[in-house]
Amino acid sequence: MVVGSLLALARRAVIGRVTSRSLGSLAPGWAATDHGYLVYAFLVVDLGLLVLAIGLGSVALIAAAALAFILGSIAVLIGEVVVFRRLKR
Repeated sequence: MVVGSLLALARRAVIGRVTSRSLGSLAPGWAATDHGYLVYAFLVVDLGLLVLAIGLGSVALIAAAALAFILGSIAVLIGEVVVFRRLKR
């Protein structure tokens, strides 16, 4: 959870140095946008919350964290598809 929070705080630096650059033949995707990057950082925070919930054994917290992770993953998939379709070929 701490790492995800730090990623959110260092958003500009990480977008500028990492996510906005091409990875071989892959063009920068949705993670190069502010909204996309924050959703990815949220997934890191939520993964930490899920691990914490499992450690505590709280069924309600596990269910909430799993649901948030699933919804965040769906948002990432939709965002990446939209950005990919807008790329010039």
